[in-house]
Amino acid sequence: MEHIVPILIILFAAMVVHEYAHAWVAYRLGDPTAKMAGRMTLNPLKHIDPFGTIGLPVILTALRFLGSPFFPIALAKPVPVNFLRLHNPKRDMIWVGLAGPAVNVVIAIALSLCLKFSPPVNVRGLIDTGIYINLILAIFNMVPIPPLDGSRLVMGLLPNRLAAPYGRLERFGIVIIFALLPLGLFDKVVLPLSFFCAYLLGVQFQ
Repeated sequence: MEHIVPILIILFAAMVVHEYAHAWVAYRLGDPTAKMAGRMTLNPLKHIDPFGTIGLPVILTALRFLGSPFFPIALAKPVPVNFLRLHNPKRDMIWVGLAGPAVNVVIAIALSLCLKFSPPVNVRGLIDTGIYINLILAIFNMVPIPPLDGSRLVMGLLPNRLAAPYGRLERFGIVIIFALLPLGLFDKVVLPLSFFCAYLLGVQFQ
């Protein structure tokens, strides 16, 4: 339990900044929807989703202890974005989508710079955890399955005749993600990539 609490705090802080980045970039590119909804804020209470942020990780953690292949994940309340209000919807949806993962990568790199000052062991552990969690959040969200951020990149690059049917997959996105979890989406793809990137940034795994 003593290790779970700081991990949850770091994870939620990373998700809050992630969602704020989406809202800020959307606002700068012409869509005030998130700002008008009070979501362009670092207030964590504004980004809590009762099921995704609290219920889902509790259920998946319990199932994991019982031998389930599902890896525990948590989801913040998605920031509302009206892509049609962006200055250039086709191009700008890419930047809005990339904003969240990009800010997590920037945080991970910034934290890695702190390692150069040889922090105490307990502080070092928190920094390593912060780097790893931010990388996991960034890499997981870049999986190209709607509504994850990677799908915004794909939709922005696809021709309209393909982008429209691809976008309609969003209604089934969560189902697709949960179907892929026991097949190794997290254990065989997201975690190894995050581990490798964290290693490059100096994280020490025990």
